Amino acid sequence: MNISVIGGSTCSKKDYKIAKELGSLIAKEGWTLICGGRSGIMEAACRGAKEAGGTTVAILPSADGKDANRYVDVKIPTGLGYARNVLVVRASKIIIAVSGKYGTLSEIAFAFNEGRTVLGINTWGIKGVVKVKNAETAIQYIKSKIPQEAK
Repeated sequence: MNISVIGGSTCSKKDYKIAKELGSLIAKEGWTLICGGRSGIMEAACRGAKEAGGTTVAILPSADGKDANRYVDVKIPTGLGYARNVLVVRASKIIIAVSGKYGTLSEIAFAFNEGRTVLGINTWGIKGVVKVKNAETAIQYIKSKIPQEAK
């Protein structure tokens, strides 16, 4: 199963740590991490997944893929800039937002338009985002809500 982690290319140390733990837990479940592949939250999630033996996929804004962080396994350069956000969302049924600014907000909006579930940790407090307090709670929520056949 794919899980998309979204969030800003800059973040606090606290949010970096949360995203890294989230990536690690995603990998330990045997799920594939999808993200925008750059720095900040995306790098932290990829790092956590990679260090836990998981697979990381980056849907990148650039055409050449040189903007990928060093923890990315599969680079998908798009040349689409922020328009690639819809692809990050469409790649997964579950989206987890950690902090983030307007790019993250656009991904949340795309997720709602696509009928995706959005979990949020220290992110936009808008209707529809399922607020979870930490990475472990996010994983527990996913495991309790996703049908066994989708896992």
